[in-house]
Amino acid sequence: MGIFDYFRSPKPKSASLAKERLQIIVARERAHRSGPDYLPALHREIVAVIRKYVQVNEDAVQMNLEREGDCEVLELNITLPEKE
Repeated sequence: MGIFDYFRSPKPKSASLAKERLQIIVARERAHRSGPDYLPALHREIVAVIRKYVQVNEDAVQMNLEREGDCEVLELNITLPEKE
């Protein structure tokens, strides 16, 4: 051990480094998963109901779930085709 090794911080172990990286990945995935598991099914059902009356693409229906404290707000935007 040289004199300069005394002043250097010890290298992090690969296991602890992998654990930190995994925690970052898990936190990021949780942040991107903004809605409950039923949202994709709800989206498909809403599109099916709209298609009974107007022909629209699935991309024409946008859903957004926002959490504000104890409340959850489901925002639904539907782009209807113009009349011909």
